[in-house]
Amino acid sequence: QVQLVESGGGLVQAGGSLRLSCAASGRTFSRLAMGWFRQVPGKERELVTAISGSGYSTYYADSVKGRFTISRDNAKNTVYLQMNSLKSEDTAVYYCAADPVVNTVKTAPAYWGQGTQVTVSS
Repeated sequence: QVQLVESGGGLVQAGGSLRLSCAASGRTFSRLAMGWFRQVPGKERELVTAISGSGYSTYYADSVKGRFTISRDNAKNTVYLQMNSLKSEDTAVYYCAADPVVNTVKTAPAYWGQGTQVTVSS
């Protein structure tokens, strides 16, 4: 079993930055692919970005390319999401996800965090 705990959400003005963190426990972290999803009320949860266990392979949704950066520190069992140039449409609950398989973490991850709210005011 893997436990994921997100932190770092909050309220920020448009154009500002936030960094989310997700601390993992319960399994060898470097063997887990990690992802960040987001969801707004009435819409499906969508994949924002993902990273392989080694950190060498990353994926970004078109809507966040060039603005968001995913990274991980395997020594600290933590994955990060640096969000810059935030827009009002980035407002959502952001969820951390994990799965042993990188392709699966993008579609149907086995483990989820509880979510953290990000609100971007215009």
